[in-house]
Amino acid sequence: MREMHTIRIGDSLDRLGESPCWDARTGALAWIDALAGTLHRWWPASGARETHSLPAPIGAVAPCRDDAVVVALQHRFARYDYGTRQLATLARIDCDHPDVRLNDGKCDAWGNFIAGTLHYNRAADAPLLGGLYRLRPDARLEKLAEGFALTNGPCFSPDGRTLYVADSAARTIWSFDYHPERALAGRRVFAQTEALGSGPDGATVDAEGHLWTALVRTGELARFAPDGRLERRVALPLSYPTSLCFAGPQLATAYVTSISRSVRLAGTRPHDGGLFAVEGLPAPGLPTQVFGRPH
Repeated sequence: MREMHTIRIGDSLDRLGESPCWDARTGALAWIDALAGTLHRWWPASGARETHSLPAPIGAVAPCRDDAVVVALQHRFARYDYGTRQLATLARIDCDHPDVRLNDGKCDAWGNFIAGTLHYNRAADAPLLGGLYRLRPDARLEKLAEGFALTNGPCFSPDGRTLYVADSAARTIWSFDYHPERALAGRRVFAQTEALGSGPDGATVDAEGHLWTALVRTGELARFAPDGRLERRVALPLSYPTSLCFAGPQLATAYVTSISRSVRLAGTRPHDGGLFAVEGLPAPGLPTQVFGRPH
């Protein structure tokens, strides 16, 4: 196995970098600055870059089957067309509380977009609002689960039948039995990260079925085996990593987003807020799932 190493990519500087996602159709990597409302797109093969402005805050993006992304905004889901730079609302969640917004999301193997909310400034005895939602390509929206204070890292096992989703505030990653036409079932604890000194943030699954998550508070990535066992920790040259995805023709590189200055965290290292590439990983990633009806 090659030794893992990390390099800074470009000179982008995000307040709260999030939601990296690979579009194999176009060979482009997209990610967001959630607080600035910036959508980045970069082509590793040519080095070309472009930026787009969306309403802040942005929770997450995922590629569509055409030249667009599905976007989780504060209280709504939308489709953003890269070519026309037009944003079209698809659905609204059943909560418009100012302290609740959509956060992280990812697509399943059937073309649906799964995303959940965060609820901040909440009194300890106040109910948790929002939840975990599934947006279908025809814009039908359903609530899958409730009770998440800070939803992060939704991702799927290689066969698509297990959904992992974290509550960063509870420092717990849950797993569910998943079927695209049914309610979630079999909720269970997959891993807890309190002993690692951080809540889990953005996450993805590799081709060996291991789950990778960003340990935002400790500047590391963690890799968990399919049985929930901690397999390794990888230190990064940045203060606060937020999320990661596998990208490139062989899905052999992990791209990691980071924080320079979010609402609660301020980085102290010179490259904080940048995009990073991690090479020499033990396994490649899984193909990125996209939003839209399968052909």
